[in-house]
Amino acid sequence: MKQSFLFTKTRRDAPTDEVSRNAKLLIRGGFIHKEMAGVYSYLPLGLRVLNKVVGIIREEMNALGGQEVYLSALQDREVWEKTGRWDERAVDSWFKTELKNGAEAGLAFTHEEPITAMMRGHISSYKDLPKYPYQFQVKFRNETRARSGLIRGREFLMKDLYSFSRNETEHQAFYEKIKQAYHTIFARIGLGEKTVLTFASGGSFSKYSHEFQTLCAAGEDTIHLCDKCRIAVNSEIISEHTACPQCGNEKLTQEKAVEVGNIFTLGTKFSDALNLKYRNEVGKETSVFMGSYGIGPGRAMGVAVELFADEKGIVWPKSIAPFAVHLISLASSTKVKKEADALYEKLQKEDIEVLYDDRDARAGEKFADADLIGIPLRAVVSDKTPVGKVEIKARLTVVGQERTSDSARIISHAELLKMVSGK
Repeated sequence: MKQSFLFTKTRRDAPTDEVSRNAKLLIRGGFIHKEMAGVYSYLPLGLRVLNKVVGIIREEMNALGGQEVYLSALQDREVWEKTGRWDERAVDSWFKTELKNGAEAGLAFTHEEPITAMMRGHISSYKDLPKYPYQFQVKFRNETRARSGLIRGREFLMKDLYSFSRNETEHQAFYEKIKQAYHTIFARIGLGEKTVLTFASGGSFSKYSHEFQTLCAAGEDTIHLCDKCRIAVNSEIISEHTACPQCGNEKLTQEKAVEVGNIFTLGTKFSDALNLKYRNEVGKETSVFMGSYGIGPGRAMGVAVELFADEKGIVWPKSIAPFAVHLISLASSTKVKKEADALYEKLQKEDIEVLYDDRDARAGEKFADADLIGIPLRAVVSDKTPVGKVEIKARLTVVGQERTSDSARIISHAELLKMVSGK
């Protein structure tokens, strides 16, 4: 993509009412547009990142046997009344609206009720189980405060998968598989080293649930982390776990964190309330055993910005960066422009994702924008680069726990193609 064609532009400043680093940088970089507090639109660069995150999650859900669906966001009051969750004394984050016929409807904050009701038309026998439908769907939550950018919003995208099993044993087998899948997802996104499995309250569903918490100074949650096995306990249940629930270690370190995923055992709470039953091998009618598994793709994107950004701007992990290469033309002559254009065409032909800064702008402005946008690799064509060569520089190099600036070096076009294509 040529940068001159982008309708979005970088900004020197973010809205004055933004306090989170992820919102400030994503707005300044032209990734998102703020509609109101807790509500953001994704612009071309931001949507590319979001789609990369969604793509990784989708691959791992499909590998588990998940089947993608897309349920409506507008919700039928009667379905929710059957579980008692239409009442705002039970759920205080509803957005509700009145229809023209006088009926009341809600904008879904989650989808346990509607998907359970829907599955009554598809599950009747033990031969129909297990099933693992999932979706990427917008959720609406009337948060009291929403000042953390993409980390906490009133409207946001969620991946929610629901498992429907014959019994608890079958459910637990899948539950363990999805734990591993979540670890894989966060590793692929680039958050793996900072993300830990955390024991949390199961709420009204079960005694415990599991969260995937990413250690982050901007986090709203407090967890207690075992320094031996990297298992954590959420502060809300720390009184029940004065030692690590996995290894018994009593040395737990308090950390700030952001919940990027969660998994729940639902049991038969929803299947009982909504009459989702199946006939087992001997013809006995039995309630389906359920689980629920969520990840916020936008939240993961925001956390990545919080973790890896520096004083110059965003630093995207390679797997979710909007482009693999940021090609910059410092065209002081027709010769340089032709050289940069030719390299852009080569990258395009190799299906390499490249943002080409072909704008008529000063070098300092182009470099500042490249640092702000945060594409992992910068490639510069200028009077200083010989024909057939390009100057490359990584946005940031991480060695162990150290983050250092990479020095620029000159390589051939062929070497660049090989580097970014992996061929």
